[in-house]
Amino acid sequence: MTDRVLVPFDDSEPARTALEEACSLFSDAELVVLHVLDASDAGSAIDGAGTEDLQVAEDELAEGLFADAHEIAAECGRTIETRVVRGQPAREIRRFAVDRDVDHVVMGSHGRSGLSRILVGSVAEEVIRNSPVSVTIARGTT
Repeated sequence: MTDRVLVPFDDSEPARTALEEACSLFSDAELVVLHVLDASDAGSAIDGAGTEDLQVAEDELAEGLFADAHEIAAECGRTIETRVVRGQPAREIRRFAVDRDVDHVVMGSHGRSGLSRILVGSVAEEVIRNSPVSVTIARGTT
């Protein structure tokens, strides 16, 4: 039995599909939706913004993403736990899975920066290769 499922989440269609699939595949599991604020994207997020402004912008982004995630889960009759971490996405997903006793990861095939012709994005591929638990990859319609 899978007790705790991690769903990395960004603003991509495959991430939304992954959450929908996690809801249906793991109907009895606790679902944790994780958004990783990619440290390498921080400088390009808001040109000329100070650290405090960047923090506010990141918090607003996460709130919006989690509102979408809560809506998807509610449509499936589920509730979710949400978390935000900062760092390199694949590394943070793996670290979270280890530190938080995750039993399974369900994630999109590629994130917001992925191209539709790519079957598995670099973050998903790295998670697949290095995850301490099983990983299910969901393909979005993009």
